[in-house]
Amino acid sequence: MNDDPTRKSESERRERRRLTHVSRGGRPRMVDVSAKPPTARRATAEAFVTLEQETISAIIDGQMAKGDVLTVAEMAGVMAAKRTWELIPLCHPIPLTDIVVEITPERGAGGVRIRASAATVAGTGVEMEAMTAAAIAALTVYDMVKGVDRNATMSDLRLLEKSGGRSGEWRRAEEGPRRPSVRVNPGTRGPKRGQR
Repeated sequence: MNDDPTRKSESERRERRRLTHVSRGGRPRMVDVSAKPPTARRATAEAFVTLEQETISAIIDGQMAKGDVLTVAEMAGVMAAKRTWELIPLCHPIPLTDIVVEITPERGAGGVRIRASAATVAGTGVEMEAMTAAAIAALTVYDMVKGVDRNATMSDLRLLEKSGGRSGEWRRAEEGPRRPSVRVNPGTRGPKRGQR
C-alpha cells in the first residue's frame, strides 16, 4: 500500500479537473456554458406515489377535502420546473419553451404515476427541470392526501429520456412490461371550481 502524499495530491488534482461542478481549488461552481451553442433540448422524468385504493378512488371522484389533487399537483410541477435554478444550487436559469406535467391514477399499480416533460432552446439541458417538476408534483400529491392516507409513499423518481446537446439522445432501458394505466378525463375529476 502506497501512502506517498505527493501521489495522493496529484490524484486529487486530476479528480478535481474531471468534476465539472468543482473548481480546481475544490469549491463548488456553476459550469460555464457560454461557448456552447443553443440547441433544442427535451427531457422527460417520472415519479410514483403509492396510495391506498380508497385514496385513489377519492382522487378520481374529486372527493378529497383539500380539492382537486391532480390539477393542483400538475400545476405545482409546472411552477417548480420554472424555479429549478432557485432550488438546485448549481443549475443554470434557462428559458423553458415547454413544460407538461401529467398525473395518471393506476389502480393496478396502487398509486398515481407522475410524468413531467420539459423543453428549451439553450446551451444546457433540462433534465433537472423535468426531475424537479416530477418531484414537486409528487410532494404535492402527498401533501394533499396525507390527512387520510398516512401510508402514502413517494418513489421511483428518475429520468426517462433526454434529447439535444452534444450527448444527443438517451432513453432509459425498459424494465419490464408497464402496468396498465387509466387517464382521468379532466371533466371527471370532480366539481368544477366555483361549484363546490
